Amino acid sequence: MTRKIFTLVNMILMLSALILLSGCSNREKITLIQQLDGKEFAVPTGTAADKLVLSKFPNAKFKYFNTVLDAALAVKTGKADAAAYDEPILKNIAAKNSGLTVLPEMITIDNYGFAVQPDKLELKKNIDLVVSELKKNGIYNAMKLRWLPESGSPAAMPEIPSSGSKGVLKLGTAAVTEPFSFMDGSQKVVGLDIELAGYIAQKLDMKLEIINMDFGAMIPALLSGKVDMIAACITITEERAKKVLFSEPYYTGGIAALVKK
Repeated sequence: MTRKIFTLVNMILMLSALILLSGCSNREKITLIQQLDGKEFAVPTGTAADKLVLSKFPNAKFKYFNTVLDAALAVKTGKADAAAYDEPILKNIAAKNSGLTVLPEMITIDNYGFAVQPDKLELKKNIDLVVSELKKNGIYNAMKLRWLPESGSPAAMPEIPSSGSKGVLKLGTAAVTEPFSFMDGSQKVVGLDIELAGYIAQKLDMKLEIINMDFGAMIPALLSGKVDMIAACITITEERAKKVLFSEPYYTGGIAALVKK
């Protein structure tokens, strides 16, 4: 009797596994953004990605994960049709995973910027001036190629010397937004935003000090004067603009979809 029960349990487990595998393998191959309505999205918990997806695809379904990497893994293993998150971060993940790709058409279009205290207009102007100069002289394009490669990991960040004769410029950032702000192998905070901040400090003859914190702590830290500016793939929104002064956009991205190739 015990043997029969054991055999029955094994059969049930095998059938369950087959059903799960079948469900994963039967997902439609996604090549066009129009195919995503009604599909199952993997999104990180605590973000606005699900609301933004629903604004375009009202029939979408969702699975929630602790991190964007977990959401990407769900797509790779067939547990979701697509992952929705910031386009440059998804591109960075796809560059390191040959079986994944980011659809060319965006779900939403957003601009990213640095933020300063509302009364720091002069600092805002200097940030805008530096970004404009970097775009004109070709350095910004080289930065994008370095931080957003078609495949593989970002290259090492160059040293940006500054005299520091006019004091310290404090940057608040959340080093969890690769390739904009993240920790490299030596636990140093690097990224496109960090390199831009280095050029801003150089322009002002100031020494750059990087203060890493939780993403949600950045605006409070800025408004309390703990830092002079903040950057970490920060989307410029009307709600945030009521509290802080944003630079001109330095990168146009938005919410994109990561799918299997």
